[in-house]
Amino acid sequence: MERIRQSFLEFVRDERGATVIEYGLVAVIISITIITSVTFYGARVNSFLMAAASGIKMP
Repeated sequence: MERIRQSFLEFVRDERGATVIEYGLVAVIISITIITSVTFYGARVNSFLMAAASGIKMP
């Protein structure tokens, strides 16, 4: 019984899994931010680049 108790306490104190979950959450937040930015600003950036490209004269 003591061994089970010790194993449980070690499991509760172990923070390696929490670190992985935190990195995963950070990655998800960054991904959502990038996807939202591309969706929101994509058309504006495309229009800007098309206007810039049409303004360049080819020799």
